[in-house]
Amino acid sequence: MNFDIELVGKIGSMALVNKENNDIDYNVLSRISRELKPGYIWVTSGATEIGRLDYMRRTGNELKGLDADVKTDYAAQGQTILMETYRSFMDDKYSLRQFLVEHQHFNDAAKRDHLKAALLRCPAQNAVPIVNYNDPVSYEENRKMEIQALRATHDKVVECIDNDETASQIACLVKPKYLLILSGVEGIYTDMQDKSTLVQKIDGSTPNEVVKHIEYYQNFCDGASRKGANGARMKLEYLKEPVRFGTTVFIASSRYPIEDILCGKAPSTKIFVR
Repeated sequence: MNFDIELVGKIGSMALVNKENNDIDYNVLSRISRELKPGYIWVTSGATEIGRLDYMRRTGNELKGLDADVKTDYAAQGQTILMETYRSFMDDKYSLRQFLVEHQHFNDAAKRDHLKAALLRCPAQNAVPIVNYNDPVSYEENRKMEIQALRATHDKVVECIDNDETASQIACLVKPKYLLILSGVEGIYTDMQDKSTLVQKIDGSTPNEVVKHIEYYQNFCDGASRKGANGARMKLEYLKEPVRFGTTVFIASSRYPIEDILCGKAPSTKIFVR
C-alpha cells in the first residue's frame, strides 16, 4: 500500500507539562522536537495550559472570567511559547511551519483540499508542519451553531473539539503510514488501575474486523485526563477512520522516543490490519 506521508503524530496537553514544577516538560518537548523531520506532521496540544502556566508565573494568579474568554486568552499567550520551544530544539536544517485549523477546514471541500496540498508540499520543501486547533479565535457558541447548520446539509460533520480528532482527520486527509497518539499513559488498558492490563495490539484481517475489535475495547474506557478532554473511548472512536484507510495506529506514552514506539521497543497499543 502506498502512503503519502510517513507519520502523523499528536501529543496531548498533559504530556507536555511537568506537574511538579508547573512548567513545560522540556525533557519531553526537546526530545520530540529533535525527532521531528520532513515526512512527519505533528499535531500539538498544550497552548492553553502552557499559556495558563506562563500567565500565573508572570502575575501570581489565574485569569478570572467566562471560561471561553479565559481559554482564548491563555491559548493566545501559550501558542507563541509552544511554537518558539519547538523551533528552538528542532534541527536547524528543517523549516518549521504552523497550521492553525478549525472545523471548517475539514467540512468545506475547497478548504480541505487547500490544507491537504499545503501539508503534502512540506516534505519536498524540507519543512515540518505543526498543527494545532485555532483556540484563540474559536468561539464555542458560534462553533456549535455552525456545526448544527452543517448537520442539516452534510451526512458527516467534523467538529475537531479535541486534537485527537484533529490528528485523525489530518491522517484521513494525507494517508500516513503511521498515526501516533502520545499521552501520559502507555496505551489502552482494560483496567486503568492495573498497568499489567495494557492492550498491546488491536488487530484483524480486515479493516472492519479491526473496527469491531476497537469497539470491544471501548467498553473498558472511562474518564478523561483533564477537564474538556474526551478520554480513551472517544480517542478510539476517532481512530476508526484512519484504520479503514490502512494506517497503523500507535497509542503510547510521551516518555518514549518515536522510533522506539514505531519499531516495538517501547510499550504501546498498536492498532492495525494484519
